[in-house]
Amino acid sequence: MAGPLFDEYDALPEGFLAARPEDLHRILPRPAIVRLPGIRSPAVAVVLLLHGNEPVGLQAVQRLLEHYADRRLPRALTLVVGNVEAAAVGQRHLDRQPDFNRIWPGTEQPGSQESRMFEQIVDRLRADGLFAAIDLHNNTGRNPHYACVNFLDDGFLNLAGLFGRTVVYFTRPRGVASMALAAIAPSVTLECGHPNDAAGIRHATEFIDAVLHLSRFPDHPPDARSIEVFHTVAQLRVRPGLRVGLDEASDVVLEPDLDRMNFRVLPAGARLVRQTGGTGGSLVATDSDGRDVTADYLDQDGPDVRLRRPMMPSMLTLDTKVIAQDCLCYLMEPLEIGTDAVSISRSANG
Repeated sequence: MAGPLFDEYDALPEGFLAARPEDLHRILPRPAIVRLPGIRSPAVAVVLLLHGNEPVGLQAVQRLLEHYADRRLPRALTLVVGNVEAAAVGQRHLDRQPDFNRIWPGTEQPGSQESRMFEQIVDRLRADGLFAAIDLHNNTGRNPHYACVNFLDDGFLNLAGLFGRTVVYFTRPRGVASMALAAIAPSVTLECGHPNDAAGIRHATEFIDAVLHLSRFPDHPPDARSIEVFHTVAQLRVRPGLRVGLDEASDVVLEPDLDRMNFRVLPAGARLVRQTGGTGGSLVATDSDGRDVTADYLDQDGPDVRLRRPMMPSMLTLDTKVIAQDCLCYLMEPLEIGTDAVSISRSANG
C-alpha cells in the first residue's frame, strides 16, 4: 500500500520561523502536518498556503510562534501546510496542479493524487481530534476582512464572530478545507485582505491566539446585532475561451475600479462588465447546486452585462489569472440568523 503523500512532524522544522513563502519548500519539500503541543487539547488546526500566492497563514503562524517562543502554547496547534511548490513561484497553483482548496473530501474533482492526499490528511486530523479549524487566505480585490462558514451551527458562527462582524455563508465551491474539516470541529475560512498587508497579518495572528485561549464554544448563537451574515447565492465565471482585460481588445472589458463594488449592495441594472465585438453570454452564473442560474441574476443590455436584481458582490478582482483559475466574483444576499433555515448535515462531508 502506498505511503502518505505528505510529511508529518512533531516539532517545528528548523528554519520554519524565518522562512519566506518562496523559500519554505527548502524546509518542507511537500505538504505537511506539523503538530505542536500546548496546555490544552485537542488542537486548533491552522491551514496555510493552500494557495501559493496567499502568504498570510504562514506569516500569522510565524508571528504567533515567535510570541510563544519561550512558553507553552495555551492549546495544542496543528499546522497543515499546503502548496509549497506554488508558493516558491508566487502562484495560486502550478498549471499542472489542481486548486488545493477545491480538492478536499466532498470535492467535485476527485481522483487526483492531490485529492487522495487531502483524504489522508483529513483522516489523520479526525484521528487526532480537533477543537477548531482555521483556513487562512488573502485575496486580490478590495474586500474587507471577513470570515466564511459552510454551516450555520452555533459553534461555527461564534468562531466566525471572533474574527469580525462580516460573515459569509457558502456551500459552493465544494472541496474546500473548511467544509471538509467541519465534519470534525467548528471551522472557518478567513479572508485577510491583500497579500503582505500588515493589518491582515496582525488580525489573523490575534484571531488564532484568541481561539487557542478558548476552553469551549458558547452553546447559543451569537447576538444577531454582533454579526452580519451574507449568503453566497451564485458564482460568476467568464465563459471559457474569452479574453478578459482592461483594454478594448478584450472580449470582456473590466472597469479599472471594478473591485470597489465588493461588499456593497448594488441596485438592479448595475453594470458588471462590458462585452466587445458582438460577444454575448460572457458571464455564467451557477448556484450552490451547480445549476446555471444566469437568467435569474444577469441581463444583457447591448454590450453591457447588468444585474437583474439588487445583489452584493464579493471577491471581484482585476487579476485576470485569478479570474481564469477561479471566477470573477460571488453574488450574495443578507441572511437573518434564525429565520432563514438552512438544514445541512456535517456528516454528509465525511
